[in-house]
Amino acid sequence: MVKFAANLTMMFTEHDFLDRFTAAADAGFKAVEFLFPYAHEPDQIAEQLERNGLELALFNLPPGDWDAGDRGMAALPGRRTEFEQSITTALRYAAILRPHRLHMMSGLATRADPEAVATYRGNTAHACQAAAAQGASIVIEPINGRDMPGYFLNDFAWAAQTIAELSLPNLGLQYDIYHRQIMHGDVARSIDTLIDIIGHVQIAAVPDRHEPGSGELDDARILSHLDASGYEGFVGLEYRPAGDTVAGLAWRQKLGF
Repeated sequence: MVKFAANLTMMFTEHDFLDRFTAAADAGFKAVEFLFPYAHEPDQIAEQLERNGLELALFNLPPGDWDAGDRGMAALPGRRTEFEQSITTALRYAAILRPHRLHMMSGLATRADPEAVATYRGNTAHACQAAAAQGASIVIEPINGRDMPGYFLNDFAWAAQTIAELSLPNLGLQYDIYHRQIMHGDVARSIDTLIDIIGHVQIAAVPDRHEPGSGELDDARILSHLDASGYEGFVGLEYRPAGDTVAGLAWRQKLGF
């Protein structure tokens, strides 16, 4: 059975962030995810999770200065101290919120730069080691260059190779169906190929990033294929509702989920 997690950064934006937990629970969700919780104290978020009976699927490590253009720091030479501080912050939140996964963003850099590659690999290993001490798991996500130009981790094969070479037990792939389709296509077959390393899945319709079933992919078929593959984790609904969030949830009934 596919287990959905509402992405509270993109969904239920009709409400203030801390009120989105109740809105998601009222809409029938049992789990949520979000990008960055750091504008609120972890106890505030934990209270909302507990009050609404929600599991937390995932959140991201601090990305650096988002407003200034940072999109993560893992591949950025010269930002090691800030990166280590971001791990400490994320794990402080994780100790209270108990997410299933933590997403580590790579940042804007090029894999043609050997120093950026070495920095990324070293920081990935460091993040996983720190997370393991707390029983936490890290996922890395390839992101397409149309939505995030210049993003370092923009290739699924390279991400998979890195995971294989580092061979860390708490490192996995965040497989975003939306990004995969834009970058490479071949979604169903790649799920079969990568299933052993997939730690988290996200979905949105391509190309407009609205509700599943509203774009070029047969999302019902893809979700059924994912379920048949044996994947038991959450599927994060990282889409921007085309209109009202609750009204847009009619896609679940239309697609049979």
